[in-house]
Amino acid sequence: METISFSILCKFVLKIFKMVVQGNIVDIINRTIYRGEIVIENGKIATIQKANHDIETFILPGFVDAHIHIESSMLVPSEFAKKAVIYGTVATISDPHEIANVLGVKGVEFMIENGKRVPFKFNFGAPSCVPATSFESAGAVINADDIKLMMENPDINYLAEMMNYPGVLHKDEEVFKKIKAAQLFNKPIDGHAPGLRGEMAASYIDAGISTDHECTTLEEALDKIQLGMQILLREGSAAKNFDALHPLLESFSNNCMFCSDDKHPDELIKGHINALVQRAINLGYNLFDVLTAACINPIKHYKLPMGMLRVGDAADFIITEGLSFNTIKATYLKGKLVATDGQSLISVPTQDIINNFKAQAYSVTDFAIAAQPTTKQIRVIEAIEGQLITTSCLQDSNIQNGFIESDLTNDVLKMVVVNRYTTHTQPAIAFIKNFNLKEGAIASTVGHDCHNIIAVGVDDDSICKAVNLIIEQQGGIAVVSKDQQSCLALPIAGLMSTEDGDTLAQAYTDIDAAAKKLGTTLKAPFMTLSFMALLVIPNLKLSDKGLFDGATFTFTPLQL
Repeated sequence: METISFSILCKFVLKIFKMVVQGNIVDIINRTIYRGEIVIENGKIATIQKANHDIETFILPGFVDAHIHIESSMLVPSEFAKKAVIYGTVATISDPHEIANVLGVKGVEFMIENGKRVPFKFNFGAPSCVPATSFESAGAVINADDIKLMMENPDINYLAEMMNYPGVLHKDEEVFKKIKAAQLFNKPIDGHAPGLRGEMAASYIDAGISTDHECTTLEEALDKIQLGMQILLREGSAAKNFDALHPLLESFSNNCMFCSDDKHPDELIKGHINALVQRAINLGYNLFDVLTAACINPIKHYKLPMGMLRVGDAADFIITEGLSFNTIKATYLKGKLVATDGQSLISVPTQDIINNFKAQAYSVTDFAIAAQPTTKQIRVIEAIEGQLITTSCLQDSNIQNGFIESDLTNDVLKMVVVNRYTTHTQPAIAFIKNFNLKEGAIASTVGHDCHNIIAVGVDDDSICKAVNLIIEQQGGIAVVSKDQQSCLALPIAGLMSTEDGDTLAQAYTDIDAAAKKLGTTLKAPFMTLSFMALLVIPNLKLSDKGLFDGATFTFTPLQL
């Protein structure tokens, strides 16, 4: 038998790790497209050169979601990655704020370690506001000392959204300790500044905060860009701001990124950042401007270890048929094919369970609210389709036998928030418009940001049943009607499922349909419901401690 020499063996081994990919090279940085080939060795781009061939596909850097809470997909990071790569997403800027409110630093560590199980490039931040405010009950606290320790961790890439903008504006000591910890390690600081304009916006930005994903108007976004901010064009399951902000792409593409913020599973299986790219192209924006926002800006801003299709970069790229982005032909990470023709090649291991849930079953009488002798009107939250912000109004109270009840004629429904972190506390009660339920109730433990149990319904009995379904499963989303009671279990922190993406998406689609049979006209009723407890987004919201005015950052009375 012939002996293989060491040199021949080495050449053979090197050849195994070498790959050539041909197509039309989309050089976003130099704003040109040419026929060429990429030589990949050991997961990195060794050479890129022009080449004559007849291959018509296009090669370009993968997409980056510049701000997302993975938990909103109800999938653990590894399962999220399995679905996202199908649509050309190769990385996310991930704020584990949701699980941190439930489990603290332990929850962040869970997300990081789960993400490492797959080749996807998660970039996790240190949640800056856990809890987001002192006006609600969370499952954990992350203080400035915790932030400093997290910033020392190379797996933490940035300080996640600083939602406590009043604390920034008033130079709160604890807030600035967190900001300085990020600055000490030269890590970016994400913003959250809904509606801030003028001097207040300038003061917020001067603190070192460099992004905002909460702009809802073009004027607000332009103001912040002029002050040096990066603006994220958000299109999630509830908050949809792309239509208002896309004109930024014409003149300020270097100051823009795309993000989801929150993406429910039924929408994730339909598309991701690729859908925003295609919408922008369809509107007539320059290809390179759009791709700069989708592929390049997040890498530069967050200093990501990502490939931008340059020699020496990690071989992170996608292949498309023509310059159409509705479907992605192939996705590569470090030179490894992870998705092709709509099929993910990522293998996901069995999921671990981690949770923090102590609430016990409630009785119907717990949800009754007695009318005060002088009560004539109540303060009502007004939910807005496609927005996180709410408005408020005053309505005549519907008093029956001394208790304030839902008023279906005027679409005024009872809403409750129940503390999940104690065995039994009195529910906080308010009323809300624009859900349009005609019967039953819906409930969820996805209740931003503290993720207590939040429910809305037409009567106390339905609300009680929905809340108790959630308690029985120790987290999930539930629907109660005259004929049906169902709950989609979310055993991981009350936020995420152990199921695969397709199974979960179908289960969510089914329970979403069940909710809509109750009469709601909202496109994403559970996502909208989840934000009705988000105190840091004005105007009127409900925490487990009471009705809260987000404009003044104070509690406000329900009965007038």
